[in-house]
Amino acid sequence: MDNKYKLNSINRAKDKSILSKRPKVVVVGGGTGLSVLLRGLKEYTTNITAIVTVADDGGGSGVLREDLGMLPPGDIRSCILALANTEPTMEKLLQFRFKEGMLKGQSFGNLFIAAMNEIYGSFEMAIKETSNVLAVTGKVLPMTLENVTLYAVLENGHTIKGESEIPLKNKELASKIDHIYMEPKASYPLKEAVEAFKEADLIVLGPGSLYTSVIPNLLVNNIVDTIYKAKAPKVYISNVMIQPGETDGYTVLDHVNGILKHSRNDFLDYVIANTENIPDDILKKYIFDGSEPVVLGENDEDILNNKGIELIKGNLIDIKKDYIRHDSFKLSEILMKIAITY
Repeated sequence: MDNKYKLNSINRAKDKSILSKRPKVVVVGGGTGLSVLLRGLKEYTTNITAIVTVADDGGGSGVLREDLGMLPPGDIRSCILALANTEPTMEKLLQFRFKEGMLKGQSFGNLFIAAMNEIYGSFEMAIKETSNVLAVTGKVLPMTLENVTLYAVLENGHTIKGESEIPLKNKELASKIDHIYMEPKASYPLKEAVEAFKEADLIVLGPGSLYTSVIPNLLVNNIVDTIYKAKAPKVYISNVMIQPGETDGYTVLDHVNGILKHSRNDFLDYVIANTENIPDDILKKYIFDGSEPVVLGENDEDILNNKGIELIKGNLIDIKKDYIRHDSFKLSEILMKIAITY
């Protein structure tokens, strides 16, 4: 089947027999950005493996991590629900957050995974069984089973400990992040994740918080080499908005340089960036919170080309209830085309 025919046949489909023959995609990251992409991607292929950060230590996940000594379930829960094929009521239940009492702020979905962790005595098995119960499309895997802690070293020399503290303390100290690292340094990926990278037709990084969702996955031992040696093209999806206290003032190129600094200079093949203007009335809320759109710098495209990275740009945003997100279906179409034509 030639590429032209394949491209014409890439569309959203409900027939699982069709979707099961589509490209194998491995998506790396965490947070809201990754779950948004996954909701669209599962309409184009069932061959999805999501590799999700377990470095988060704030909110309900942080409480469970401290109280039960388990890995944080929050980002994994969001990705499982994004790929789940379940009744709307069940999704509402798993997304429900308690508003009062000792469980205030805690997600029922987090508690569900915590219970599975206790039942099976293994976080890895807890995720697999939760995925089975919710009829998940593809696989969701933690980046490592080690209890890791994230550190950020700022340009002014300060070091910040803890994923949830990085944007808060960095905002106070008003210094850009130089690099991040994890303890313990001897953290290893799941064998299943390594196999997924080797067999992938496409490897996608992001979207998601650069230093607290995407890059932490690259700090796991041997992951950079594993991804680099994989035959699949490597794509980075740049964020639509900056992350206050984390990527203030960053252009698309700055985001890319953050990835390359924690991997290698020839790590990426493509970068996808939004160039759609965002309505002023929607932007007001974000600007008040210290955020702004991630834009292409004047020479970003030329510099990326000189690095051997192809830039794909377009109108890629979707605004719902005044929240700015990527258009997951447009992104998925672009990703499918890259997987087929590379």
